[in-house]
Parts: sequence; C-alpha cells; structure tokens
Amino acid sequence: MPHRPPISEALQFLRDELESGHHQLAELTAHDAWSAFLRFGRRRFDTAATPDSDGLLFQYGTHAFSGPPMFTLDLTRQFEINDAEGEHNHYVQVHCELRYAPQSSLHSIGTFNTWFFHDTGGDLDAWADSLDIHLELLQDRKPSEISLYEEPI
Repeated sequence: MPHRPPISEALQFLRDELESGHHQLAELTAHDAWSAFLRFGRRRFDTAATPDSDGLLFQYGTHAFSGPPMFTLDLTRQFEINDAEGEHNHYVQVHCELRYAPQSSLHSIGTFNTWFFHDTGGDLDAWADSLDIHLELLQDRKPSEISLYEEPI
C-alpha cells in the first residue's frame, strides 16, 4: 500500500485543492468547489481498514446555524478515529461550506444529503455523476461565504 498522509493533514490538502488553479476562495463557484472536493476525495488518508472509516458527504439546505438563514452546500469528509485498541473513539469531519444569500429558487429545492464510503465497493465517479442534477442550480453562482474547518464529532 502506498504511503497515505495522516488525517491531521486533510484540511490542508482540501485547502490546497480549492486554491489550485490560482482561485481565491472568495472567487470559487459551486462547480469549482465540487471539482476540488472530488480531487480531495480521491486522495486516501491513513485510516482504519474498515468500510466506514473514510466517507464523503454531499448535503444542502437552508439553515440558520449561526445567524440569518442561508442556503448551505456542505461538502464534508468524515474520518473514523480509533483508540489504541482499534475501537471506535470518534470521528473527525473536514468541511467545505458554501453559503448563499436566501433566494426562493434555492429555498424551493429543499434539503438533500448522500454519503459515499471508500472501501465498500462503491464507485466514487458514479456517485459524483449522480449528483450533477443537484448542482445545476448552483453551478456558476458564487457563494456569499465559504468556510473551511475541521471538527471532532
């Protein structure tokens, strides 16, 4: 197995992918972010050899988590963290959130989420292709805000 970087480097890998092509984060569209997230999603990290240790989450909806309601496209990578005995301890999630000012066209599409897990026999490209229809409305829109962060779950 080739060398896999540690999970602690995942956020920087995502940032590097988002900034490749000399884009400033503030200039990214949903299409740009999704393409970068998929490149990031193809890179494997040093995770346990279990089917749920490395997952990608695509989700969106209108929410008011920390202020006024915003339509949020959240591209998340989740890693399982095990203790010294190899048992589940917690998860770490690396997020790329694109937030858009509320608009009726965005609010009307509701909420959606879907997961892809490495090492389950699924096809990442087929999963990504199935999401094209969900990106159509956002394709070339620039978000009001972009947030990159990591959190333990």
